[in-house]
Amino acid sequence: MDEMTLAVVGIDFPNEDKARSNRRFEWLASAIGDPVTLRPEPRNRHDPHAVAVFSQREVQLGYLSAERAPLIGARLRRGEEVSAIYQGLRGSVAYIRVRFGGGAPTLPPEREPVDPVASSGDDGFYPDPDGPEWGA
Repeated sequence: MDEMTLAVVGIDFPNEDKARSNRRFEWLASAIGDPVTLRPEPRNRHDPHAVAVFSQREVQLGYLSAERAPLIGARLRRGEEVSAIYQGLRGSVAYIRVRFGGGAPTLPPEREPVDPVASSGDDGFYPDPDGPEWGA
């Protein structure tokens, strides 16, 4: 468990800085492989296990998911060496790749896109073929 992919949530909330910086915009301005920083927030009023994620430009990008934050926060508090990079963005969740114990994280190989029509099998739905207007 020295290298893993983690979800970053809260990317559609504005930051509380003076500029009210936009987290999603900062994700979109980042390139896959850009470094990110993890910072535990033990004084967070909503979750004492919260771990904030920041871009290389020091803009907050969101938080690790509540399921993973206690484990990752504990490892950070123990002083384990960690490095993290931006992995991807899908919908309202961003993903980072984290490596503990030294070295740079490696991105997993990209998956082939799934064609939902080809993978659905025979579900009994047969759309009309494209053709002339039906005389309406």
